[in-house]
Amino acid sequence: MSPAASAAAPVHVLIVEARFYEDIADELVRGAVGALERAGATYERLSVPGAFEIPGAIAFVLQGMAGGAHRAAFDGFVALGCVIRGQTSHYDHVCQESARGLQDLAVQHGAAIGFGILTCDNGEQAWERAKVDRRNKGAVAAAACLRMIEIKRALVDRRSAIPGRIVAPETPAAGIGRPRPAR
Repeated sequence: MSPAASAAAPVHVLIVEARFYEDIADELVRGAVGALERAGATYERLSVPGAFEIPGAIAFVLQGMAGGAHRAAFDGFVALGCVIRGQTSHYDHVCQESARGLQDLAVQHGAAIGFGILTCDNGEQAWERAKVDRRNKGAVAAAACLRMIEIKRALVDRRSAIPGRIVAPETPAAGIGRPRPAR
């Protein structure tokens, strides 16, 4: 997240962590927390049994926020968990439905979500992706969440200038009026 955006308004994030593989979850959280703290964001944590439950938990929080029942307003969510392939199709269902559920929340409810659910064939692949000194997917998910918050604030909430690589054309296209200035 850019320094200008973080100075404009503080960011508060909910980390939703699936605890099915506790040691891997701990490492993913460690990476996410490091990234959030470096960005100056505050966070809370919510544990759920497994990756399948993450979208439902976020939906509960969004419902509570909409009704004013939740004590904190979250700007975004970091979804962390791990699914390791077994000998049945259960793996496929959990992976597909947790990803679909999170994408539905992002698209239908405008939730800024960083996707950090590892989908691996074995524990070795999971550790390669989870360890903070390797691929650090917890930090990657937190960074994605922060970027989506930045984009949402600029394009939906209109709290800051449009960040990143969005550029207006220098000359209007034929038949189209002049570009409008950013607000």
